[in-house]
Amino acid sequence: MSSKKWETYEEVAVHLLDNFASEFGLDGFDGKQKIVGNRSGTDWEIDGKGFNDGTDSFVIVECRMYTKNKQSQEKVGALAYRIQDTGAGGGIIVSPLGLQSGAEKIARAENIISVKLTPESTTQEYVMEFLNNICIGLVDRVKVTDSVHIQIFENGKLIEERKA
Repeated sequence: MSSKKWETYEEVAVHLLDNFASEFGLDGFDGKQKIVGNRSGTDWEIDGKGFNDGTDSFVIVECRMYTKNKQSQEKVGALAYRIQDTGAGGGIIVSPLGLQSGAEKIARAENIISVKLTPESTTQEYVMEFLNNICIGLVDRVKVTDSVHIQIFENGKLIEERKA
């Protein structure tokens, strides 16, 4: 059974964040999991979690593969509450289009980093923008074939030719 596009987007996003973890000041990223809110006591399903080895500090990763609108103030505000409720040190929101202006204000105030990732991205082919960086992954495919061309000469005259 194949993954839905948004599930694949989440998996690719966490994989790429893990590859660039040091750019975020982190040791790595884990995928989807549940964490408990300290204040509310509710379970939160998060798309990913950034961490530093040997510490309890973490950041929440939220992926939204919305291709028609930038992330709204309300959506970033909801992430800000999850950060407060769980005691996370911040968050990362991954989306193709980035944030609306009100959402950008909340992101700055609540230590939320916006990461733009194209919706068709794979772990090898992607365009990702974050923290004034643009990272591009490309795969080039080359077809290699072998052939043999044999020419037999006698006294400077071609007497036989074969191709294989």
